[in-house]
Amino acid sequence: QVQLVESGGGLVQPGGSLRLSCAASGFSLDSYSIAWFRQAPGKKREGVSCISSRDDTTVYADSVKGRFTISRDNGTNAKNTIHLEMKNLKPEDTALYGCVTLYVCPIYISTWSPTVYRGQGTQVTVSS
Repeated sequence: QVQLVESGGGLVQPGGSLRLSCAASGFSLDSYSIAWFRQAPGKKREGVSCISSRDDTTVYADSVKGRFTISRDNGTNAKNTIHLEMKNLKPEDTALYGCVTLYVCPIYISTWSPTVYRGQGTQVTVSS
């Protein structure tokens, strides 16, 4: 079965950190760019970050730049996985986070959102 599964969300205090994972099964992520997006309650989906298939070039929304890091896991035990390391989390980062495959990363990730998403996502809640 071809699918992406997100994990790693949770409840964290402001200033805390989380590491989200996007694991692929049934296909290889090597040929795809991968983007993370999020959707807060009552708000539209917004792109957060993307990593390119070509050379692992990364792009970030201004709202997360300097705090979030996207990477491919090349470790033997966790290949075919993309991570989103999130530090210095803020209450406004609270959202359902999802990942999707793309052929190319959008230049303006902040204004991009996936047209089709069938995953479950992982919930991130930042609250004291």
